[in-house]
Amino acid sequence: MLPRRPLLLALAALPFGARAAPSLEAAIRDLVGEARIEAGGIALRLPPLAENGGQVPVTVSVESPQTAADHVTHIHLLATRNPTPGLASFRLTPALARAEIQTRIRLAEDQQVVALAVLSDGRVRRALAETRVATGGCIG
Repeated sequence: MLPRRPLLLALAALPFGARAAPSLEAAIRDLVGEARIEAGGIALRLPPLAENGGQVPVTVSVESPQTAADHVTHIHLLATRNPTPGLASFRLTPALARAEIQTRIRLAEDQQVVALAVLSDGRVRRALAETRVATGGCIG
């Protein structure tokens, strides 16, 4: 019988199946389906150089009146080079005065971040921003 610790380490090394990490395009389609994605009407702000990839501040704001008839229903954040592209999803309601979120995300390395805003009429807006992630105080 194998001791417990080596057995657990051996099991952890086994692959979890033949599934590959989802691509960015597949992750976007999972979130918004076949909706046409348009640029504009959304602002994505993050620092051009993130000193700590574990806590990168992000702000997304969308031009919207936030009325019952015309409002942002969801904001999604994705990363182009993380092991899994999805970072966060937020559900918004017309009760919010502004369609804006602020959060911190984790990035594995230098990459682009994609923000998607889903509107109540089914339209989807997109914004891109690029950031560099410093490792150990140096640019990687």
